[in-house]
Amino acid sequence: MRFFPTTPVYRYVAAVSMAGLACFLGLLAASLAPGAPDLWPHAERATLLAFFIFLVLGELFPIEVPRDGGEKEAIATSTTFAFAILLVFGTPVAIVAQALASVAGDLWARIPWWKMLFNAAQLVLALAAAGAVLSYFGPQPLLVESASLVGQLPAVAAAGAVYFLINSVLAGASLALALETPMVAYLRQDFAFQALTAGMLLGLAPVVVVAANFNLALLPLLSLPLVGIYKGGRQAIMSEHQALHDGLTDLPNRMLFRDRVTQAIAAADRDGHAVAIMIMDLDRFKEINDTLGHHNGDLVLRQVGPRIQDLLRRSDTVARLGGDEFAVLLPSLHASSAGTPVAEKLLEVFQKPFPLQELTLNVEPSVGVAFFPEHGNDVDTLIQRADVAMYVAKKQHRGFEIYSSHQDQYSPGRLALVGELRRAIEEDELVLHYQPKADFRTGRVDSVEALVRWQHPKHGLMPPEEFIPVAEHTGLIRPLTLHILDQAMSQCSAWRALGLRLGIAVNLSVFNLLDLDLPSDVSGLLGTHGLSPSDLTLEITESVIMTDTARSLGALKALKEMGIGLSVDDFGTGHSALAYLKDLPVNELKIDKSFITNMSVDKSDAVIVRSTIDLGRNLGLTVVAEGVEADTVWNQLQALGCDLAQGFYLSRPIPAHAVERWIRVIYPSWRSSQATGSSPGSLAGTISAHDE
Repeated sequence: MRFFPTTPVYRYVAAVSMAGLACFLGLLAASLAPGAPDLWPHAERATLLAFFIFLVLGELFPIEVPRDGGEKEAIATSTTFAFAILLVFGTPVAIVAQALASVAGDLWARIPWWKMLFNAAQLVLALAAAGAVLSYFGPQPLLVESASLVGQLPAVAAAGAVYFLINSVLAGASLALALETPMVAYLRQDFAFQALTAGMLLGLAPVVVVAANFNLALLPLLSLPLVGIYKGGRQAIMSEHQALHDGLTDLPNRMLFRDRVTQAIAAADRDGHAVAIMIMDLDRFKEINDTLGHHNGDLVLRQVGPRIQDLLRRSDTVARLGGDEFAVLLPSLHASSAGTPVAEKLLEVFQKPFPLQELTLNVEPSVGVAFFPEHGNDVDTLIQRADVAMYVAKKQHRGFEIYSSHQDQYSPGRLALVGELRRAIEEDELVLHYQPKADFRTGRVDSVEALVRWQHPKHGLMPPEEFIPVAEHTGLIRPLTLHILDQAMSQCSAWRALGLRLGIAVNLSVFNLLDLDLPSDVSGLLGTHGLSPSDLTLEITESVIMTDTARSLGALKALKEMGIGLSVDDFGTGHSALAYLKDLPVNELKIDKSFITNMSVDKSDAVIVRSTIDLGRNLGLTVVAEGVEADTVWNQLQALGCDLAQGFYLSRPIPAHAVERWIRVIYPSWRSSQATGSSPGSLAGTISAHDE
């Protein structure tokens, strides 16, 4: 029978444990030998008891810090009192008290026996080393009288530094071995945080000693800073964790995944290793949501992470990018070929059905794989190419695919387009066209939707579907969106100067709502252009709801609290349907044109439109019909009580300079003809070539 598996981390744990046990027994035997001085000759037992109580409490209630690979490290506030006991009572008493407190804390937390032994051993070794430093400066115990404290501070500082270094190295080395990461790099990365927390805790120890010498009743008051450190540390950790993890599955989110990929690429480039990126999508997941409801869909999503983690190394990462899309990072591979077996095993774990409340489901994934350095040298390229491979796997029903350049029909053009799009933003090649919205009740046109076009020097006027996806997957979506918002608000302000008061609507991407700076950016632009929040409406698609819901809702609520209008675009075509609508802080629904265009001849479409209008009215939302292209549809929507209309029957998207003439001349004339019953027909063709 082996007490420890034969792996480096367990061999290391065994070695440290044995060394700590030997040190503990040796110091204890020396202190109990005939002729050895009394263990606590310079202080009352009440002081030792008080220190020991606080020591145990600190071990029972540590601050747990999440680490890579799912590990957690406990930062114990007991450090202050363990070091105080060392200063006042000497090394033997300190190691006995610390060992007892450490074991009590680990028993309380139900830590495995070998971890319990290692934790106690590393603390014993650190205290013994610190005690040796104190002995170098003079006989122990050092702090006999608080009056001599100033002269003893160099010895205390040196002992504290040794304690910190020994404890940090012993604990950090075990985590580095467990995560299979370079030890020096891990310790360097960990040093700043450990120095801050441990430095504060060790620095309080002399203060605790002085207070105890003066009056033991002061100790509870001195514990208040420790409580502050404890609560502040936990709150900071929780806030950081929430910002970097998905609210539903508690897996790393897109932001944290990108950061880890970036670090993995840097390490692999330095060490000559490979990195694998896998993008995974669940096939027909929408059917689960539509048939069984989002509650069961969420139950499936929560089970995906644990299944994948069971087959990964501790240094690997599984993340949820949004909706039913997951990603896997395999750093420090000796060769790219090492990633292929993992992809095969990933498919195998999905062969076991997913248990739900009263049934089981078979769920199949499609996985795309890309490798560094073969397929790209940066995070955006690798994710984009793994995404391409995933779509090939889904289309061909192959389970998983490794990226190949011949798969990516857009690859050469897309890569060139990234640089061109960045230049287009900087050189103002993006232009906005505006499509009016008419109010059925008043007949007025009070707002327009801004629609971006790219006036490409070679390809001409490019529609958004040809370059928005590129921006979303290359990190350009933020500067692109801010440029569009700035341009739209500037035009809105210019119309105001001409006496034309129009609200402006701008579309947002899913990725915009994951940007924590979005509300402040929008607020700043409104102030720059002298507009009020009510002048702006931001349109989002239903897919936003299924992508990192907690963060998306947080951004939407912040925008709504500012007074900005929020609209759900393409309603009825996304995953969410009605399940999350009640939680969205929106004030407008836009019925997708796929239901509007043929509603006069398709009874099913007409029923959907009528139901959506009733739903919006009952929820107190404004309902907009987009894609209105015929007078029969216009009249039908008006009869159903729809609020606003948008589409080619009213106007196609037109350039900014043509909007004023359309509003002041063309539209009033069309309305007048409509009122007299002279069949005005569509307005779509009334803008001249000069206007365009």
